[in-house]
Amino acid sequence: MTRLELLQKATNKREFAKLLKFNISFLTRTLYVKPIETQYEQFQITKRSGGQRTINAPKPELKDIQSRLSELLLDCIDVINEGKNLEPSLSHGFTRNRSIITNAEKHINQKNVLNIDLSDFFDSFNFGRVRGFFLKNKNFLLHDDIATVIAKIACLNDSLPQGSPCSPVITNLITHSLDVRLASLARRWSCIYSRYADDITFSTRKKLFVPKLVRIEGTNIVVGKRLREEIERSGFEINEKKTRVQLNDSRQDVTGLVVNEKVNIKSEYWRETRAMCHNLFTTGTYTKNTTTGKEEGSISELEGRLNFIDSVDRYNHMRPKGADDHRYQTRDVGLDYKKRLNVREKYFSKFMYYRSFIDSEKPTILCEGKTDNVYLKSAINRLANQYPLLACEKNKDSHYELLVDFYNYSKRTRFLLDLFGGGHYLKKFVQRYDDNLQYYKKKLPKNPVILVLDNDSGPNALIKDLEKRSLLYPKLQNTKEEIRDAEFVHICSNLYLILTPRSNGNSTMMENFFDQPTLSRLVDGRKFDPDKDADSITTYGKNTFSIKVVKEDKSNISFDNFKSILDRIVGVIQYHKKLSDSELDTAQK
Repeated sequence: MTRLELLQKATNKREFAKLLKFNISFLTRTLYVKPIETQYEQFQITKRSGGQRTINAPKPELKDIQSRLSELLLDCIDVINEGKNLEPSLSHGFTRNRSIITNAEKHINQKNVLNIDLSDFFDSFNFGRVRGFFLKNKNFLLHDDIATVIAKIACLNDSLPQGSPCSPVITNLITHSLDVRLASLARRWSCIYSRYADDITFSTRKKLFVPKLVRIEGTNIVVGKRLREEIERSGFEINEKKTRVQLNDSRQDVTGLVVNEKVNIKSEYWRETRAMCHNLFTTGTYTKNTTTGKEEGSISELEGRLNFIDSVDRYNHMRPKGADDHRYQTRDVGLDYKKRLNVREKYFSKFMYYRSFIDSEKPTILCEGKTDNVYLKSAINRLANQYPLLACEKNKDSHYELLVDFYNYSKRTRFLLDLFGGGHYLKKFVQRYDDNLQYYKKKLPKNPVILVLDNDSGPNALIKDLEKRSLLYPKLQNTKEEIRDAEFVHICSNLYLILTPRSNGNSTMMENFFDQPTLSRLVDGRKFDPDKDADSITTYGKNTFSIKVVKEDKSNISFDNFKSILDRIVGVIQYHKKLSDSELDTAQK
């Protein structure tokens, strides 16, 4: 039975709470005991067009309920579309597999683009409208009590608040009938139609729009009577000040993206972002323009801008039309990986490096792969009371918090940083580290970057490279054996290496630090084979072991043997905390 069918069958709050995977008492307390008005935090953000937008962000408990309701409704939409053999293409805001980019892409290479903004969009959906939709819409037809509780979850002060995870999904459901009618008008008048939240776009390859849709009278843009009626009949009003017609001999944009030839960001947006990056890399801070002047910007804000720019670039590279971009093939291009990056990708690469390794908020740990991350995270979680530098233990006054970051490799880190799991990539990462640091402000980063690797054949090439260096700590003869037996190695600046402690001079890997009962556990009747990553009929590999055994049952596993590794991590953190720029300069000389 689908989640839509379960929702349609629900007749009371208890059944609805079960569908959202909540206890009924939690749902009742959150919605009916605590005043809804007290469960939001209100703040203002600056609009792109100027002015302020009020955001009502729900507090954690209510946000959790709204997030689960959003996922439930998205699942219902998938079922509805699948039943009608439809692929949603009219609404692109807050919809699975749709985005601001797919919305803009529909209007590429058009002679005319019409943009219409709906006034006070979220305020147009009151409690009664939300409840009535779920009662009467033929795809839902919910029980009275269920429709009421959905409206109770979603609404604040008789409207859908901006900032709630479920507001956008509900607006899309209610606005779908308008989308269908406007798309029908668009087809009749040789246009393409799409909507992203409150932004409506029509475009055409004709020299002029049909006057019934829109016409230009002097300096005024007049929306056609039929179009206006359809919008107002659905309970919305047009924001006349934001209605625009854009010709192809000027820059055309749709929801902030240029669409003349391909989806692209505005050139001034990139220039501003590039200047922010340069200032951050050279001074450690940057400023942003606001309606009241310049303000200091945050790392997260700049990361959001770069991610947005990168998402547009990736979309264009991966578009099915045209030849494949060979640069996006994940392949090893040696030490010259930066040559495959364009200018914008190089800035994003430098930012990723800066955020993760130069200005990280916590000590950063790089392991050989995701399974090692799971092992160490689980060990720290279970031993948190013994390692206050690695985690804050959960108690009645606070939540558990990990005080170190574990670096996660991905296709993007491989492409933009040539950084991935395995000794080969990590050796190159170490070789380039000193040179890469020279680009940024000259200051000893406050937190260490720690490579934690198996003490086996994997880091052979790295150790061979380290034998040629003048290591900062400890002062070794730099023989292979001394490096392998060291508590830790300070390579340069804030870069350190920890190898798993050897056993009587023999090689070790992370799995050796679990006790035999843990290693002997069966999963679906299969035995663990630590020498394999993938599963087979009779055995299972490291990935399954890390998830099914370690992560899911860490409370019943002894991590005492991992103390020798965690002690070394703590040793690095303490050593680096005492290290000053002057001491580093002296050591390097």
